[in-house]
Amino acid sequence: METPVSPIRIQSEPAFRNLRRVAFWAWLLIELLFVSALILGTRCANYEDVFVGGKIYFVDADCYSRMTRARMVAQHPGLLVRHQDFENYPAGTTPHTTAPLDYLIVGLAALLKPFSARAFDLTGALVSPLLAVFCGWFLCCWSRWIRLPFRWAGLLLFAVSPILAHGTALGRPDHQSLLIVLVLVALAAEWTLQQKPSRGWSLTSGLCWGFALWVSLYEPLLLLAVLTVALACSRRAHPLAGWRSYALAGVLILAALVERRWPQLPGAEWRAWYSQWSATIGELKAVSLTSPIWWQWFGGWSVLTPILLLTAAAQRKIAPWLVTLFLLTFALTLWQVRWSYFFAAIFCLTIPALLAVVRPRWLGGLVATLAFLPFLQTWDAEIWPNEQRQTARAEARLEAAEWRTLAETLPRDQVAPFLAPWWLSPAAVYWSGQPAIAGSSHESLPGIVTSARFFASTEPNEARALIASTQARWVLAYDGQRTAENCAAILNRIVTRRGLCFTLDHAPSQAPDFLSLTRENGVGKVYRVRP
Repeated sequence: METPVSPIRIQSEPAFRNLRRVAFWAWLLIELLFVSALILGTRCANYEDVFVGGKIYFVDADCYSRMTRARMVAQHPGLLVRHQDFENYPAGTTPHTTAPLDYLIVGLAALLKPFSARAFDLTGALVSPLLAVFCGWFLCCWSRWIRLPFRWAGLLLFAVSPILAHGTALGRPDHQSLLIVLVLVALAAEWTLQQKPSRGWSLTSGLCWGFALWVSLYEPLLLLAVLTVALACSRRAHPLAGWRSYALAGVLILAALVERRWPQLPGAEWRAWYSQWSATIGELKAVSLTSPIWWQWFGGWSVLTPILLLTAAAQRKIAPWLVTLFLLTFALTLWQVRWSYFFAAIFCLTIPALLAVVRPRWLGGLVATLAFLPFLQTWDAEIWPNEQRQTARAEARLEAAEWRTLAETLPRDQVAPFLAPWWLSPAAVYWSGQPAIAGSSHESLPGIVTSARFFASTEPNEARALIASTQARWVLAYDGQRTAENCAAILNRIVTRRGLCFTLDHAPSQAPDFLSLTRENGVGKVYRVRP
């Protein structure tokens, strides 16, 4: 005899399912809003340094070069900037920067144009934080979909890690922010494919790796090569890998057709200068294993990870390919700081697997909570800096504003190249619209060395010959001591007090007769080059 089914139970089941569905989407929305707020809070902690006096400033020289490229594209839709005439003038450069980020900035600027009179600069300031928010949304939805244990720990590290915040910071329109997103999505797709073959995730993986290689042939190429070898050694290749290969090949063919160039490496005569110049670049410096920076970047995880990683590997709770990429990027970070962005990104995927070895589960949550506590101190010092740091940041903002005022005095009615300290040249290019003799990339090494030689010279005839060789019409002088220190690092020799950088800064009346002072303020001076 069949048991009768209650009509009340039949009617309540659809209602219960609807309630669960509503609760699921409501909780997901709350989670996305929380993650977005946390990401924007850490990425925009430097807003006082970006929005100054109603104007927008970017955080480093490379950002101004990128924005100059994007402005050229905005002014000439369809343009592909394969050669940059605005730096290393008059020869220019064939840069390693490519089109995707240029057009992403231009596209976002078009969307913001109805809402802001400074839509283009605003887009440059916001593009990296927006990319970080998108990546946070993806990680949130993806980790929930695959039911990743301790997913909140990886999400929290992505949101609050200072090194990831720096890579996607406000006012930093740099290709690394786009690479972080592409590499993270690609690795998440690879993770999913190891659990269940999927045509959609195969295409996602191929497209992301393809666009990452289009953006840069350095970090993504090495990561993809090592990942491929690691999967082959572990025999974990998925049956739909062909779709990934097709998508990857398609993007690379498109990139080759669009770019139609190959990035140039320094010539043999410039390689010695390259080693001296690279020593002045923060992202190209090494990180000591005992450096306190690890504590700032990763908090308590910098202490706990070795133990948890060894335990997870011994219990086979973590994929070998993930361990391989984790150790590879860690070793590369010891070599160059620029790899820290990718090490931190892979760290976000690794944390859930590390916590899975901690039993009972509540203890894993407690361990993770304690590991995150040091970040509170780091962000407290960043958001509410002490008096000394606050003063230094205020001075840097004032210097940027005054340097901008000097650059904007250069005429715009004709091409009038200028010579300035190399690390300040890209900003002056962006604000003045005039080409610079120097630049901030390794492709600009000839102009960088010429600039250093000019400001370090003690003989007027030598300085005159250098100016003549560059066709410069203007000279922008900066603080003599700082310029001398940088020139000494580039040239690998002492710059005496008789150096031209000191004369132009402290004694304009004693400047060589081919230079005429036209403007000055608290940060620098503008000299016109007499014919």
